[in-house]
Amino acid sequence: MVAVGAAGVAAGGLNAVVGSGTLITFPTLLAFGCPPVLANVSNNLGLVPGTLSAAYGYRREMKGQARRLVRFGAASLIGGLIGALLLLRLPADAFQAVVPVLILTACVLVVLQPWLNRRMKERGDNGRRDGGFPLWCGVLVTGVYGGYFGAAQGVLLMGLFGAFILDDLQRLNAAKNVLASLVNGVAAVVFVLVADIDWTIAGIIAAGSTVGGLVGARYGRRLPPVAMRGFIVVVGVTASVIMLVR
Repeated sequence: MVAVGAAGVAAGGLNAVVGSGTLITFPTLLAFGCPPVLANVSNNLGLVPGTLSAAYGYRREMKGQARRLVRFGAASLIGGLIGALLLLRLPADAFQAVVPVLILTACVLVVLQPWLNRRMKERGDNGRRDGGFPLWCGVLVTGVYGGYFGAAQGVLLMGLFGAFILDDLQRLNAAKNVLASLVNGVAAVVFVLVADIDWTIAGIIAAGSTVGGLVGARYGRRLPPVAMRGFIVVVGVTASVIMLVR
């Protein structure tokens, strides 16, 4: 179980900065013989404290974002609930074909963020802060995916934010952490009520991800925009490759 705890720490840190922590913990659980659905459910529950600790670590960057968080928080809660219910109904590989495409698209949006922001400013969109209804729908769909599986949920959110919102990358990352915690949290409630959970695994991952989330938030906010953008792309491409060959 030491390996599971270490995977939890790594996943918590990665989730705080980018997302995709599930790609560390989920394969680890499978390697130790945990059935896929049980591993997914227990992993989701265990990562909730990590996403909360990451959100807390980025609390300074959340100032002035209350309206944004309420608006997109509703989409994340609805999407997370739908995704959790789908996990209990659909085959385990139902999203496998489309998810790598979504992640790679998000990576392209992250790379194009400076250009997209310049175009917004040229059009006079300097005050555009909420992304409108299209972004709300995008956050909803990302929430569905996050409640269902969740790997690279953060990459998808950062890609959407970069394409639709004019703001500092670290502030957007803070918002991403809050929305991810909402998605994981509502999915965890559903799983606790109706699904089988390995509480030992969930507890070990929870302890590790909490530490990792705090550490990731502390050092992730120090990354300059170019480095953070590059990190997101590397993680996103890696996640896509892993999911394609899995």
